[in-house]
Amino acid sequence: MDKFVDKELSGWGCFRGSRGHIYRPETVSAIAAVLQSRQETSYIGRGLGRSYGDAALNRDRGVVLTQRINRFLSFEQDTGVLSCEAGVTLEEILKVFVPRGWFLPVTPGTKFVTIGGAVACDVHGKNHHQDGSLSNFVLDLELLLANGQQTRVSRDENPDLFWATVGGMGLTGMILSVSLKLRPLETAFISVQYQRTPDLDETMRLLEEEDQDYTYSVAWVDGLAGGRSLGRSVLIRGNHAVVDDLSREQATQPLELVPRLSLTVPPQFPDLVLNRFSMRAFNSLYYRRLGQKPVNRVIDYDRFFYPLDSLRKWNRMYGKRGFIQYQCVFPPETSRAALVEVLSRLRQAKLPLFLVVLKRFGAETGSLSFPMSGYTLALDMPMLGGQLLSLLQELDQWVIDQGGRVYLAKDACLSAEAFRAMYPRFRQWQRIKTEVDPQNLFSSDLSRRLRITGVED
Repeated sequence: MDKFVDKELSGWGCFRGSRGHIYRPETVSAIAAVLQSRQETSYIGRGLGRSYGDAALNRDRGVVLTQRINRFLSFEQDTGVLSCEAGVTLEEILKVFVPRGWFLPVTPGTKFVTIGGAVACDVHGKNHHQDGSLSNFVLDLELLLANGQQTRVSRDENPDLFWATVGGMGLTGMILSVSLKLRPLETAFISVQYQRTPDLDETMRLLEEEDQDYTYSVAWVDGLAGGRSLGRSVLIRGNHAVVDDLSREQATQPLELVPRLSLTVPPQFPDLVLNRFSMRAFNSLYYRRLGQKPVNRVIDYDRFFYPLDSLRKWNRMYGKRGFIQYQCVFPPETSRAALVEVLSRLRQAKLPLFLVVLKRFGAETGSLSFPMSGYTLALDMPMLGGQLLSLLQELDQWVIDQGGRVYLAKDACLSAEAFRAMYPRFRQWQRIKTEVDPQNLFSSDLSRRLRITGVED
């Protein structure tokens, strides 16, 4: 069995890190040996560490890195069914299969995540309004349980455990491999429309009336605009391009991606660069660069889905204090009033909001999966101590009052009481957790903070 290395870790937000006992197994049997040793009181899997908060941290306990468990196991070119180990990254899938005419069925805003981590968080993307979250395309999982048993779970085989695992934040067992169905595509490009909107009402109207015409849809929101301009946005909507949509140059190699220049943010990035004044100037420039009429462009998928991936270590831009990415969702009947209140409170707090995005969601899936029908708002906020923490508590209560919830993969501050109010199917999940992991061999800083265990309260 591998010996552990004691190391300080953090989530992508670089906030509330903790020291863990790090294991780096290279085979599935080595993972099993680590767990069976019971050298630690608990373990949690960790891919590339892109969850923002403490979901992949385990203070003074075991953290099992999965990056080396990264083999492709099988692929059916006719159907697009891919089986791979949990440590395979989305970037690796794209590099291998886009040239063969296949794309990820669902992708978050970064390709630097493992497929195991994506399943554990049941990630969503710009196409949730049409296609739902990643779990809709997962056929089955190979899971290593606390008792050492390897078991296959799917909608038909151990379905309760399947739905507890997708979105279950790695707490039901160690995901070893994933089988999922990829999406066929004709080119590596997206036909995109950019459209400016003057306020939140127009943004929501266009999303509701026209989203059915676009596979992918998101609104960049100017989080610093107020008054009649509250919620003014740039809609970014697109569909997979066909060869006839491409320029002559693009059509010469329709499935090839031209690599982007990649820069790395230095570790000594000044704390004061992202301030309210610099962000106001950026937001105004970004909004006004478009005219009154929609603009149509054809761009490659990398620029469309992963604009920040070309800026390595971009989380350093927030300085040593780190940042919070807060994402919440509201049901349709309360969405407008809820969004107005959140945007108004954030503006009154005078925070330098770096990124605010709005999307529509379709139906919910797993017991602890985040998406639900309605509108979701995600935003980055620099860590400013007690002021921000107090604001987050207020926002959490507002989310509860409006029937919404907060995304666990990005959460760093939610209370156990607020979590239970937001996730009404928690007891259903807890019953499965108790059955497969009665001693809580799988736990994390997040699960202890929120008291997400298999033990009845």
